[in-house]
Amino acid sequence: MSSTTAAANETITDLDLVLKRVLNTSKEKIFKAWTTPELMKQWFVPKPWTLSKVETDVRAGGRSLVVMCDPEGNEYPNKGVYLEVVENEKIVFTDAYTEAWIPSEKPFFTGIILLEDASDGKTNYTAIARHWKAEDREAHEKMGFHEGWGKCAEQLEELCQTL
Repeated sequence: MSSTTAAANETITDLDLVLKRVLNTSKEKIFKAWTTPELMKQWFVPKPWTLSKVETDVRAGGRSLVVMCDPEGNEYPNKGVYLEVVENEKIVFTDAYTEAWIPSEKPFFTGIILLEDASDGKTNYTAIARHWKAEDREAHEKMGFHEGWGKCAEQLEELCQTL
């Protein structure tokens, strides 16, 4: 399935938060930055937050661990698994499982990253946060989804321009 088809076929629901941007970099570089732990540490959370640990097994069913740190040094571990990975086109991950198919205590969302070629080497970047409940969607929005994920997209674009 091409990335254009993948994005065109992705249904947006009222439980989704969506960020769309045209990034001035290739989808290959974006995919690399999304799947390489050392690169993720450079852009994945809005500064001044950081990542203290990133572990990835980028394949359907592979586990991930991302430990976010606030400016005071408090750590927030996020365990999950990848549900679908299409190189340079699509990454789907969730916190509904902690590893393999072991359910988490409280699933919050599924992330869907869609990458499509745009003109002049740019990429149509779509990030979807799909929630189970309206309350979770609202909480994520109030946590600053649009601002935070927007800042991360800017940091991602800046990093990719150096790759």
